[in-house]
Amino acid sequence: MLTFPNPVNDYAARSTAGLVVLLAVVAIVVDNPLVYAVLAIGFALRVASGPTLSPFGQLSVRVIVPHVIKKTKLVPGPPKRFAQTIGLLVSGTALVLSLLGYGLAAQITTGVLIVAALLESVLGFCLGCAVFGFLQRRGVIPDSVCEACNNISLRDSDPGISEPAARGSVVSE
Repeated sequence: MLTFPNPVNDYAARSTAGLVVLLAVVAIVVDNPLVYAVLAIGFALRVASGPTLSPFGQLSVRVIVPHVIKKTKLVPGPPKRFAQTIGLLVSGTALVLSLLGYGLAAQITTGVLIVAALLESVLGFCLGCAVFGFLQRRGVIPDSVCEACNNISLRDSDPGISEPAARGSVVSE
């Protein structure tokens, strides 16, 4: 239950990002710690278990992708989990700022989250995954964390993992 999937359907990740955008916009408009908490809890659930415990993940995997999008594109899971972790840090920061009475700072922080989630949802560009790839190329994240991200032979042997996704440069949930 507390494992992150690998690989991940990129379309499910993109639809989840779209749902995050909607909730983040609500958080900015309402500017209430409870909404920021719901946003942060969603990221925590996705970091812990991918879509398994996440209502947005479940909606994406069980409804949006199979009934609306009807496509599958498998990409490596570790960069997606890394991106979710960054989302947790950003949304958690917004929550703390809101609890401390810094509503405008919480709104600005959430705006950053919206930009990243919009890039993922609309363009399929995962900012967190790009950072993951950068850190992996610099040796900060060991190759063993995501063999498919850097190993050309693994990319060629698994047609479900696309070339850009395997580099960890354009993927996320």
